[in-house]
Amino acid sequence: MALKIKKVLNNNVAVIMPEIGLETVVMGTGIAFKKKAGDLILEEKIDKTFTLMGKETNSKFQELITEMPMEYILVAEKIISYAKDVMKKEVADSIYITLTDHISIAVNRYKEGNPLRNAFLWDIKQFYPNEFSIGSEAIHIVKADLGIEFLEDEAAFMALHFVNAQLNEDMTLVYNMTKFIQEVTNIIKAHFQIEYNGQALSQYRLVNHLKFFSQRLFQNTTYEDNADASMLEVLKDRYEQEYQCAMDIAKFVKEKYHHQMSDEEILYITVHLTRVMKEARNSQNE
Repeated sequence: MALKIKKVLNNNVAVIMPEIGLETVVMGTGIAFKKKAGDLILEEKIDKTFTLMGKETNSKFQELITEMPMEYILVAEKIISYAKDVMKKEVADSIYITLTDHISIAVNRYKEGNPLRNAFLWDIKQFYPNEFSIGSEAIHIVKADLGIEFLEDEAAFMALHFVNAQLNEDMTLVYNMTKFIQEVTNIIKAHFQIEYNGQALSQYRLVNHLKFFSQRLFQNTTYEDNADASMLEVLKDRYEQEYQCAMDIAKFVKEKYHHQMSDEEILYITVHLTRVMKEARNSQNE
């Protein structure tokens, strides 16, 4: 059976519109090579299919695929399939975006010799034992398929992605988180005088980080500050505006939510802001 291409994402990935009416991403080695919209793909050439609910989620996943090696996407899919089998429940489709993105960034960090320590490792083990077990299996899959040996810290990072993917079970928490993220993005818009709509990939990553932070904020959990003071000083000097915006956010959180943000959290937000502004400047220059 042949399937009609709606859009080509790269040589190995295309989007089709099957009879059920939902856009489906199909993957396979060379399946879209020298093809265009309207051409056909043989079904037996397809290795993986992804049908994600929600227009925004589907769009973001397609955007991610265009800049992501196929092996990262396949590893993330294998981990998610394992997690669904273990958890015996569905998770939000956004996990295909957040986990794939995380694996890509983490692999690049490890290749550069910069593994990131997880200050919340012990707590994640205690608070989310099922998700941490999935994270532990995930680092074994990454080693087997990509040849990168993650530290246990990375298992905890990936565990949080599955915690986040289940947050729709607690609507009060989701509401509070959404309100908080809106407040913080308003601070960012005011500081940089930019339009912030969450469509850019760097903005999506920042919002995802704020989800994790706000979850801890509203659950009233605190962690030991393990920030690298020298790195924070470098960021402060090199990205003065981004650092100042992070400090404005910290001041807001202190005044409204009575929570003192750690240097580590300020560091992470500063890094995300540098990516947001770099992408914004590149977009303006196009």
